[in-house]
Amino acid sequence: MKGFLEGIQILDLTDEKASFCSKLLADLGARVIKIEIPGGDPSRRIGPFWGDCPNPEKSLFFYYHNTNKMGITLNLEHEEGKGIFLRLVKKADIVIETFSPGHLKRIDLGFDVLSRENPKLILVSVTGFGQNGPRSQYKSCDIVASAFGGQMYVNGSSSSPPLKAFGEQSYYTASLFAAIGILLALRKRTQSGKGEHIDISLQESVVSTLDHVMIRYFYEKVVPKRQGSLYWNNSFCILPCKDGHILFTPFQQWETLVEWMDNQGMAEDLKDEKYLEEEYRLQHVDHIIEVLKRWTKNHSTDELFEKGQLMRFSWAPVNSPEEVSHNPQLKARGFFIDVEHPELCRSIYYPGAPYKINRASIDRWERAPLIGEDNLQVYQKELGISQEELKRLASLNVI
Repeated sequence: MKGFLEGIQILDLTDEKASFCSKLLADLGARVIKIEIPGGDPSRRIGPFWGDCPNPEKSLFFYYHNTNKMGITLNLEHEEGKGIFLRLVKKADIVIETFSPGHLKRIDLGFDVLSRENPKLILVSVTGFGQNGPRSQYKSCDIVASAFGGQMYVNGSSSSPPLKAFGEQSYYTASLFAAIGILLALRKRTQSGKGEHIDISLQESVVSTLDHVMIRYFYEKVVPKRQGSLYWNNSFCILPCKDGHILFTPFQQWETLVEWMDNQGMAEDLKDEKYLEEEYRLQHVDHIIEVLKRWTKNHSTDELFEKGQLMRFSWAPVNSPEEVSHNPQLKARGFFIDVEHPELCRSIYYPGAPYKINRASIDRWERAPLIGEDNLQVYQKELGISQEELKRLASLNVI
């Protein structure tokens, strides 16, 4: 069995904004060549680091985002570096880049130049605000995208300032959109024989995933308020337990829930008939949650989850990373995988592919490349550059 993208070659010029995109495609079988500046990509300086030892070869962030890729070093700012890159472009299907809009054009490597070398080439650009518009030249990062995209405004509680969602969510969202765009462009290319320039904006990626927020604003002119752990329509909330937290449905099967609490002497005034009215419950949701908290704190998450399942409550434990890593469902599906790191003399546990495909497989899991690890393979064996020439190019900081 082979990966779906077997035979597709990708040149990866991304930083942390879209390295996940090329990782996804590498995991699907594409041959991805990570191109770093001589000395290594700046994203290698992003922690945490293996052994808490800051080192460009020990970034766990870089490890994860660059599995199954090859790695070479090349200076695109140098004339000879550009020439080598164009030779690579002739053999490539896709180039993914995260430079500022217009940067490739300024160094004579714009889409028009790349297309002349390879009319079938698909170029994907992931930037903060897209290739055009009044903000296109502004610098951006995940926290800026969260703020400009409206995500931050609706995160947090009503009594606190806006909060950014944990992790680099805009980068992952943009990477997913970029990967989808690439797959569509590959399909279209089989019909047209021509490549595309795909323009991905972090800001637009964030706005596109705001769930109900923009729809409610457009159609109801309602600006959602921050509600902490309470879902916007009160259908879910997160409540504390003896040993953690549980995702809870405060109004589902109301009479059954109150009867369960009452059997334990903890329903308090929720037994009152006025709470049978949905509108009344919505008006007093804060009080209801306080009563529920006093009840859930007397139970473990497993106790509430298991008994809740039997009673058909759609509750779920809020798992910690440690609990996720030992989750029996994920173990049964072989989700976590061991990736060998020979230079560390050990393997490291990684999240694997979040999909199973009957007639395709990921039969290789290679750790992220070391700096310039595949220079000889790509430059000497594939492009035919001699050893002496490689030494000269290295002395000029071209590779």
